[in-house]
Amino acid sequence: MRDPQTWVLNFSCPDRAGIVHAVTGGVAAGAGNILELQQFSSQDTGRFFMRVEFESPLSRELLERALTPTVDGFHAEWSLVSTERPTRVLVLASKAGHCLNHLLFRQRSGQLNIEIPQILANHPDLGDLAAFYGVPFEHQPVSPQTKPAFEARVRQIVEDEQIELVVLARYMQILSPELCDFLAGRAINIHHSFLPGFKGANPYRQAHARGVKVIGATAHFVTSDLDEGPIIEQNVVRVDHSQGPSALMALGQDEESRTLTEAVKLFAEHRVFTDGQRTIIFRG
Repeated sequence: MRDPQTWVLNFSCPDRAGIVHAVTGGVAAGAGNILELQQFSSQDTGRFFMRVEFESPLSRELLERALTPTVDGFHAEWSLVSTERPTRVLVLASKAGHCLNHLLFRQRSGQLNIEIPQILANHPDLGDLAAFYGVPFEHQPVSPQTKPAFEARVRQIVEDEQIELVVLARYMQILSPELCDFLAGRAINIHHSFLPGFKGANPYRQAHARGVKVIGATAHFVTSDLDEGPIIEQNVVRVDHSQGPSALMALGQDEESRTLTEAVKLFAEHRVFTDGQRTIIFRG
């Protein structure tokens, strides 16, 4: 028999009695040894969510055969993925490199189980950074006239490279509603605030002028409603009156980088579920 491989089963369905018993029985039928199990019943939507991480020596085909009767019986939405396979990510960028650098460093150091086959930007500024990490880099200017061509290129890369997640690493352009719909549930953006907060230009100058006591960052799924998508991760850092706009920007960029990377990590570890307008996060 082959060596055990680690799998993640993500499972959601209308809530009812007996789900955990049935699903764990299906995992056992697939010779699975459960390593981690988390579950949640949403009182808001009446749905049940579960993440099961387990080891099994069986192939995907045999595992799916063992699990299918259970998931079909609950009319569930489900996925089965191997933890050994990295999540394929397309990164969109502009000029600011802090978030991109953090993602690339964490990926190279083995802290992010992702693979980045392409970086696509609307400015050439980050080409050298991409080259340092050995990641293919492409840039196309974006204007009202060229935006459709840029977004068509995004779609092409997603399809050709079997992209599972698109990350907006301070990509300073609004995606069209059509592209948002195409990428629904598989595109993450980082916002320079603990939402809701100061929007628009010079957010740190606005924060300084208002004498804020914390600044933060919010990573969320991309939707056609600007900065209103389901929130995946948020972080804050305490500040005081002695810190000017430059100091706030430096602290804020650190939080942006950390927050975006954590959101990508949660997604790549298959720990993020959507439940209406919010997310369910099963942390390790």
